Amino acid sequence: MKILVIGSGGREHAIIRKLKESPKAEKIYAAPGNGGISKDAECVDINVMDKEKMVAFAKENNIDLVFVAPDDPLAAGMVDALEGAGIRAFGPRANAAVIESSKVFSKNLMKKYNIPTAGYAVFDDPKEVMAYIEKQNKYPIVIKADGLALGKGVIIAQNHSEAQAAVKEIMEDKKFGDSGNNVVVEEFLTGPEVSVLAFTDGISLKPMVSSKDHKRAYDNDEGLNTGGMGTISPNPYYTDEMAEICRKTIFEPTVAAMNSENRKFKGCLYFGLMITSDGPKVIEYNARFGDPEAQVVLPRLKTDLVDIIEAVIDERLSQLDIEWSKETTACVVMASGGYPLSYKKGIEMYGLDENGQVEGVTVYHAGTKFENGKFYTNGGRVLGVTAAAETLDKALDKAYDAVKKISFEGAHYRTDIGKTK
Repeated sequence: MKILVIGSGGREHAIIRKLKESPKAEKIYAAPGNGGISKDAECVDINVMDKEKMVAFAKENNIDLVFVAPDDPLAAGMVDALEGAGIRAFGPRANAAVIESSKVFSKNLMKKYNIPTAGYAVFDDPKEVMAYIEKQNKYPIVIKADGLALGKGVIIAQNHSEAQAAVKEIMEDKKFGDSGNNVVVEEFLTGPEVSVLAFTDGISLKPMVSSKDHKRAYDNDEGLNTGGMGTISPNPYYTDEMAEICRKTIFEPTVAAMNSENRKFKGCLYFGLMITSDGPKVIEYNARFGDPEAQVVLPRLKTDLVDIIEAVIDERLSQLDIEWSKETTACVVMASGGYPLSYKKGIEMYGLDENGQVEGVTVYHAGTKFENGKFYTNGGRVLGVTAAAETLDKALDKAYDAVKKISFEGAHYRTDIGKTK
């Protein structure tokens, strides 16, 4: 099969690496890919949002399967465009991807179908937001931009002045563009966070192994929210008993709710959960693999990913047994100095072999380019250094040993992945 993966980050590299293991994957393309991905797939310079060019490329090159990985093209209808041209594509259509692209939609869905989540209110006027927050007078409080914001549109305000600043940033300064036209204000939940990705064909749902993401930029969960600074799998707080509760109260009801709304969801559905004293609650949904969750979940997948993708597209997922390794995986993200704010690009990297790897671990490239035989930084999150072992401590030791072998000016990473609550 000829397979095209749309996207350019660490998640896409993890997907491509897993697809490469399949005897069915004869040729893999990435659009647009990155420096590290270029060692595992043929990179094609097409913007992830360019539906016309993507469809044309798939047709001209007889692509058998397209994996649409990032949120923006899913929300914009990339799968609809491909399917409309008779091309098999993995990922939800736009009317189902709205579960991620609109926080207002997803909160209202949960309310309507009694799926446990934090209490909330929705606003389109900054003055009304502040009036509501002042009336609640309960901190911390969570303020979310309605639309897609690269995983950074959520602000936890500790007091009135932080809430004011957040509302101004999102709604008035339009830091996230039109994504901030509406905001969701939520009660602040406490408890361990769990990420659970699931394959679904819109009929049945098969959860993947759990993971734990570290969002804050610095050790001890300090600093700004990022796209994710590291992950571990499995999540130590996610027991078999908790998995069963989530299946009955969250996972299956979500698939059923989307069907009831005539928005059948096919692809990878991501559940961002919090285990509260009142049981598990949904913090957010994503309509695709998380990044860097994919970098610790996919290495544990033993079943052929191509077989799973085809079963999802053909709506026969219930007939497939999906196997996972018992190993623990850990991923440490190496980021550019200054991330998630401003940072330099084009800095030469050292310590990687000619394929962008380090012996004993897998290095997933997120923001890199490859020129004249050298790797250079080309983004905020640069690498995801992933190791697998029989225990978490061993996996972390391996990952951090590899991190120490890689260097680039200004490199920044957390030293407490897997250690914090």
